[in-house]
Amino acid sequence: MLALTSTAALAAGAGTVTHLSGTLSVQRPDGSVRILSQKSEVHPGDVLTTQRDSYAQINFVDGSSLTMRPNTQLKVEEFRFVQDRPQEDSSFLRLIKGGLRTVTGLIGKRGNQDAYKIGTNTATIGIRGSSGDTLDCVHGCEGVTSTSGALEPGVYHTTYTGSYIMQNGAGDQIIGEGQFGFAKDPASVPVILPGDPGINLSQLPFALGIATIGTISAGGLSAECVVR
Repeated sequence: MLALTSTAALAAGAGTVTHLSGTLSVQRPDGSVRILSQKSEVHPGDVLTTQRDSYAQINFVDGSSLTMRPNTQLKVEEFRFVQDRPQEDSSFLRLIKGGLRTVTGLIGKRGNQDAYKIGTNTATIGIRGSSGDTLDCVHGCEGVTSTSGALEPGVYHTTYTGSYIMQNGAGDQIIGEGQFGFAKDPASVPVILPGDPGINLSQLPFALGIATIGTISAGGLSAECVVR
């Protein structure tokens, strides 16, 4: 019975879309593509994409959350959370391009502190019970924020609470509260920038309590559209 309960928990959705402004699509592991709405489930293996001027917030079952910025693509590489098995916790989010804000939940706090990670094109970012913003601008960040298109290519991170660690084959760097980290490429050691490089991270409607617009819904229920 315990085995069946754990299997069922792992088979359930990793998270749910709780706020949406604009368009959020998903490519499932079977190759199918759907347009998501509020209350749509997100599963391990999903590749999520926001379009221009679109924001999406996803709450995960361990209490963590993330908010995707415009022109962002993210893959939920792995997510494992069973209430009574903290030693098996695991969350790995791959930021392919664009930007997202993350707030941690129980994964990374109650068991292995390295269980929650964000992968990018130049470095892996480990989370230490914290909140922060990450931008992968290796291939450009046009439209992610109003000023991000002018950023030097690379991966940026700033920490609001707690701490994050940015690491690659060249070295690692702890990014504390109020600091901005930067990794130019996989061969460059991540560094702390002298200040905000001009990312303009304040543009985030859900964090500011601005009413969302453009949400696809039907009577308040999830209304996914299959793209054929």
